[in-house]
Amino acid sequence: MSWYPKVKRHRSLWLPAWEGAWVKATAEDGTYGLGPLDSAPVVTAVVTHLAEHLVGEECMAVERAADMMFRLTKPYGTVGLASHAISGIDLALWDLKGKLLDRPVYSLLGGPQKDRIFCYATGNDYDWYKELGFRAFKLACPYGPADGLDGLLRNEAFVARAREIVGDDSELMLDCWMAFDVEYAVRLAKILRPYRLNWMEECLIPEDLDAHVALRQRLPWQTLATGEHWYTHVPFQWAVRHRVADILQPDISWCGGLTTAQRIAATADSGGVQVILHGGGNTPFGQHFTYATRASRWCECFVSAPPGVPPEESARLPGQTIPRDGWIVPSDGPGFGLDIPPHWITR
Repeated sequence: MSWYPKVKRHRSLWLPAWEGAWVKATAEDGTYGLGPLDSAPVVTAVVTHLAEHLVGEECMAVERAADMMFRLTKPYGTVGLASHAISGIDLALWDLKGKLLDRPVYSLLGGPQKDRIFCYATGNDYDWYKELGFRAFKLACPYGPADGLDGLLRNEAFVARAREIVGDDSELMLDCWMAFDVEYAVRLAKILRPYRLNWMEECLIPEDLDAHVALRQRLPWQTLATGEHWYTHVPFQWAVRHRVADILQPDISWCGGLTTAQRIAATADSGGVQVILHGGGNTPFGQHFTYATRASRWCECFVSAPPGVPPEESARLPGQTIPRDGWIVPSDGPGFGLDIPPHWITR
């Protein structure tokens, strides 16, 4: 939307101001699991369609429920908001399964694959993130094609300054958030090559698959990451088959939940591609998946605390762990380890 001046300054000027919601999946004995719905509009799909087909099903059969939802939503499209609804239900069922078995979800996935998870911080307060102990930083690119050559040069100065501050012994990445076309992405990558970006992320609009192929051909030397706004496992299979990305970045709360994320990881692992969840370090769902998954080596963390405020004082879900010195270990409580007070849960 940076082509449109009235909303160019910040994405908050045009993103929908929908409230969030949660799914509560309850077993016959009263045990329940919780999963997030990214936006309230998806509640209709959950309550009026998916729930009526899932109530009475075996709650341990999470794969069955995931396949049912994948097929149930076909008449109105499984991607987008429907995928958000499926994700919330799937995560609630995994949380329930862990609670019934009195085990953390990562244990149900085979146990820890690593001792702890390396985290990178996303945002432009990188001097503050460095003070917190992070050694990898992803910048939000401030200028795009609408800003012309001047914006291109400003982007270079922006990245050069960040490299100077974080030092040569830290990782640096650039998030382009669907704002570029192929030509601009190529020009920017070339001008930023001296600053050794680990990867450039989501340069293109997600639906333009041909552009992803073209960008890979034009930039064979640049590590590319994408997938935050892809839904279901299907586009990720396509990406691995066509080698258009080196790092796949599904959002576990949008792509179809943990069950879908597992399918994506299996595809990635077989194709020699990494999976780094979008915002994975900011939710217990992403933390548990990453902790147990070989193809997933890092977690992304958005530091919600402003500079000078300890992250421990920022808002987070009860029971959710936060990174320390750039590393994180998930809660070992049952399910996803959340400790949501019952009185917080209302219809």
